[in-house]
Amino acid sequence: MTQPEIYPLEGTKRESGRKESDRLREELRIPAVLYGPKVEENVHFSILESDLEKILSRSETKLQKLTVDGKEYRTLLKDATFDPVSDRALHADFYVLESDIPVTLKVPIRVTGTAVGVRDGGGRVFQPLRIVRIRVLPDNIPSQFEVDITDLDIGDSIHVGDLDMEEAEALDDPSRTIVTIAPPKSEALFTSSIAEEVADEAEEDVELEEGEELEEGEEPEEDDSEEDEK
Repeated sequence: MTQPEIYPLEGTKRESGRKESDRLREELRIPAVLYGPKVEENVHFSILESDLEKILSRSETKLQKLTVDGKEYRTLLKDATFDPVSDRALHADFYVLESDIPVTLKVPIRVTGTAVGVRDGGGRVFQPLRIVRIRVLPDNIPSQFEVDITDLDIGDSIHVGDLDMEEAEALDDPSRTIVTIAPPKSEALFTSSIAEEVADEAEEDVELEEGEELEEGEEPEEDDSEEDEK
C-alpha cells in the first residue's frame, strides 16, 4: 500500500449560479465546491481545467493542498462530472479531510508481475475488480493497492480479503475476486464446445410429457458528492 501524492492547488472564490459556471468554463476554469464535516458553509470556487486534468491523469488516489482566499485545506477530490459528448470536466467536489474522522473512498487496484500460469501454461489474466471501496482515517489513505500475481497458476485467484489493508476497512465483500488466471483461450473454447455437444445430445434423448418443463441452470452475473449549485 503506497502513500498518495499531495498536489498543490490554487482556487479562486466564485459566485454560484449557472451563468457564472458557464462563463468560467469558457475561460478554461472548472466550477468546484468545498465541503466537509467541520465546514460550516460550503465554499464555491474554481480551479484551472489543466490542474484538474493533472489530478485525474493517473489512476490513483491523490490528496490536495488546496488554497482558497488565503486559507489552506487538506482535501480529497471526491467527485467530478463530465460532459457526455465532449468528455470535458463540468464540475468538481472537494472534501476537507479531518485527521480524526474516517473517510469513505474508492481506491484503484494495480496488478503487477507475470503469473506462472500465464508464462508456463498459456493462461490469461482476468481482472473483474479494479477499484475497491474502503473506510480509513485520512493519515492512512493509500494511493492504490498493488497485487502481485507472479505465483498464480491457472485457476488461482486473489480476493478482496487477501489485500493488505493495514489500517483501512474494506467495504466490499471479502470473497469478491480481484484477479484470476483463466485457462488458455483454445482450451476454454474446446471445453465450451464439448459441453454444448453433450447438452444437445441430452436434450434429444428427453421426451417431455404434457405439463413438464426442463429447468436450465443460470450462470451467475458479475457485478459522495455535494450538489453542483444550491
